[in-house]
Amino acid sequence: MKKSLIIFCLFIALPVRAEMDPFSVYAAEAPAGCIDAPLKEGDLTLPDLIQIGICNNPALSRGYMSVKASEAAYGQSQSAYLPSVTVRGNVSRDYSKTEDVNSQKDHPYSGNVALSWLIYDFGGRSATADQMKSYLDSAQFTYNATLHDTVLAINQAYFDLLSAQEVLKSSKTSEASFKKSYEESVKRFELGLVSASDKLLAKTSYEQSRLAVVQADNTLKKAQGTLAVLLNLSPDTPLSVSRPPKDRDITKLETNQTVQELMETALTLRPELKSRQSDMSAAKHGIDIARAGALPSLNFGAEAGYNDNWKKHNPYQYGTSVGLTLSIPLFNGFSDMYNIAKAKYQYRQAALSVVETQDSVRNDVWSSYQDYVTAVDSYDISRKTLESALENERVAFASYQVGRGSILELLTAGSQLATARQQVIVAFYSVLTSKANLYRAIGRF
Repeated sequence: MKKSLIIFCLFIALPVRAEMDPFSVYAAEAPAGCIDAPLKEGDLTLPDLIQIGICNNPALSRGYMSVKASEAAYGQSQSAYLPSVTVRGNVSRDYSKTEDVNSQKDHPYSGNVALSWLIYDFGGRSATADQMKSYLDSAQFTYNATLHDTVLAINQAYFDLLSAQEVLKSSKTSEASFKKSYEESVKRFELGLVSASDKLLAKTSYEQSRLAVVQADNTLKKAQGTLAVLLNLSPDTPLSVSRPPKDRDITKLETNQTVQELMETALTLRPELKSRQSDMSAAKHGIDIARAGALPSLNFGAEAGYNDNWKKHNPYQYGTSVGLTLSIPLFNGFSDMYNIAKAKYQYRQAALSVVETQDSVRNDVWSSYQDYVTAVDSYDISRKTLESALENERVAFASYQVGRGSILELLTAGSQLATARQQVIVAFYSVLTSKANLYRAIGRF
C-alpha cells in the first residue's frame, strides 16, 4: 500500500507541459516562410522587405507573445468548468521519549484525495470565459494593428531610401552642370569676354552644388540605416533594393470609392477599432462577473483519506465523504455593490473609447485622402515644372556661350533646374507614401 501511494503522489506531481492544449485554444501561428536578406540574390523588392520585417521585427514578436498569453488565459478560464482534484501525502519519522518509559519510534504516513466541483454560480464562469475570449480578440486585433504599422513603416523607409538615392543622383547631375558652367565662365574670363565676378559667382554655385551632394549622401546613409533597423538588422547592413516603375498605375488607388465611402470601409476594417470593440465586450462581461460574485454558488465535494502508523495496537484508518455545499454571501462590507458599480463604469469608459476611436479613424482617412490628392497634383505640376526648367537651362547656357546672356541668368536657370529635379523625385515618392498612409488609415496593406 505504501509503494502504491508514493507512486501515485509522484505521478500527480509531474509538471504539466506548456505545449498541452486540452481546450484547443492555441490558434495563432507565427509568420512562416521567412527569408533572410543577406542570402537572397539580386535586388530586394518591397514584398521581400515586408516579409523580412514581419519575421524579424521585435515589436511584432512582442505582440505575438501577447496573443499567445491571451490564448492561455482563455484556456485557463475554461478550466473552471472542470473539477479540481487535490492529493496530499505525508510521510514522517517520529521519535518520543518519556521518563521511565521506553522510547517509541513511529513511521506514520497518510494520504488524502479531495475533489471540488463548482456546479452552479449564476453565469459567473461563462461570463469569465466570454471576457477572456474578448480579451483574446482584442490582443489579436492589437497584433494586427502592429502588423499594419510595421508594413507602413517599411513602405515609408523603402520609399525614403529610393528617394534619397535618386536625390543623390540628381545632386551629382546638378554638380556636373554647375561645374560645366564654372568651366565656361573661366574660359570666357581668360578670353577677356567677362569679368572676374562671373567666374567667382559660377565657382560659388559649383561649390554649393558639391555641398548638396555631401548632404544628399548623408541623407541616403541614414535612410538605409532606418530601413535596416526596421528589419532588425544592423544599420550598416548594405541593402540592394529594386525600384518600382514610374507609371500612372502605381500612383493610382485600387478603388474608385469616394472619401465618405472610404471612411465607412475603415470603420469595418481598422484593427484598432475592432480591438476597442472587443475591450467593450470584455467590460460588458465584467458586469456579469461582478453580479455573479454577489450571488450564491453550489459546489460538489468528495474526499477520501488514509492513515497508517505501522503499529499493531493502532491500525490504519480510512474514511470518505461526499456532499454539496451552498454558499450564500450575506454581507461583505458593500464590496459587491461597489464592484458592480466599478464594472458598469468600466463598460461606459470602454464604450466611449469606441466612439473616440471611430472619430479618430474617420479623421485619419479624411486627412490621408487629402494628402494623397495633394501629392498627386503636386507630382503632375512638378513634372511640368521640370520640363520647363530643362528647356530654360538649355537656352540660358547657349545664350551665355554666345555672349547674349549673363552669368546670373545661367546660374539661376541651373539652380531652378536642380530644384525641379529634386521636386519631381520627392513628389513621386510622396504620392507612394501618401497612398500607403491612406491604405493604412483604411485598414489595408
